[in-house]
Amino acid sequence: MTARMIDKVWTGIFYAVAAAVIGLLMFFFAVVLSKGAGFWQPEFLFGRPSNTQAGGGIGPQLINSFYMLVVTLLLSVPLSLGAGIYLAEYAKQGRIVGFIRLCLETMASLPSIVVGLFGLLAFVTLTGWGYTLLGGALAVTIINLPGLTRICETAILDVPANIKEGSLALGATRWQTLVKAVLPAAIPQIVTGVILSAGRIFGEAAVFIYTAGLTTPMLRWDADWSSQANPLNVFRPAETLTVHIWKLNSEGIVPDAKLIAAKSAAVLMVAVLLFNLAARLASSLLARHFSGGGARVEDEEKEAKQRKHKKSCPVSTGSLFIFPVWLMALP
Repeated sequence: MTARMIDKVWTGIFYAVAAAVIGLLMFFFAVVLSKGAGFWQPEFLFGRPSNTQAGGGIGPQLINSFYMLVVTLLLSVPLSLGAGIYLAEYAKQGRIVGFIRLCLETMASLPSIVVGLFGLLAFVTLTGWGYTLLGGALAVTIINLPGLTRICETAILDVPANIKEGSLALGATRWQTLVKAVLPAAIPQIVTGVILSAGRIFGEAAVFIYTAGLTTPMLRWDADWSSQANPLNVFRPAETLTVHIWKLNSEGIVPDAKLIAAKSAAVLMVAVLLFNLAARLASSLLARHFSGGGARVEDEEKEAKQRKHKKSCPVSTGSLFIFPVWLMALP
């Protein structure tokens, strides 16, 4: 078998694997959406759940999920960014930094159920708050902090050295270089890390069962700030959408519990997808804003190199039409 034939065989295998993965993903989406048909109806998305009768909605659970996401990001992003800056720019390699990294790695490997039990002890029992949205946000912050810190550190370290050196050569201080040059260049990777952590927050269940509770009060926007009926009160029980799905499948007594759980799963999947698309768009816009056109210049240079490469090394595109689904996997 010639080298050219071996190359074609392995290329076909890679295309087939990519097509199989994408096909499996599309099949999963199709199954979830078909079982949850009708999830887009307003009375389901914004209606209140029913404990005894069929036809309940998920309005409060949807509000709780998005509010939990916002509160958790407000807690975890500043902490992770600060830790990433310290580890990348200021920390000196030694026992202290090694101990910090060991702690982060240990936290990252903790099962969510263990973090949930810790949150039950620390944020529910010892504080006397009971089951609260804030307790759930604090507990899930423990899970997301290590990974997000590592992503922020890596994003800062990946900034080209000539950006830092050029800023320092112009007389900028170390802090000015960090704020005006390094962080803007690292924003795309940092926002991507926030997207990944947001997806985990939105899909978390075990932690919220032990910290945020299995119930939610009847929410009213005109309620007093200190009232548990106020949606913005962080010291109230907050059953999220994932917990609601688990509760319906495990102990739901309404006649259509399975159908509501399937619809809720479809809403959860679509919400995460839309959130990721919106976040990626925001990441692109922020990168263009902070780079001052630099990203556009880099894109033009990449396109010029690609055109030059195509002229010097023409490649047959016939295989792309044999596996059109492969195009969906391209960035």
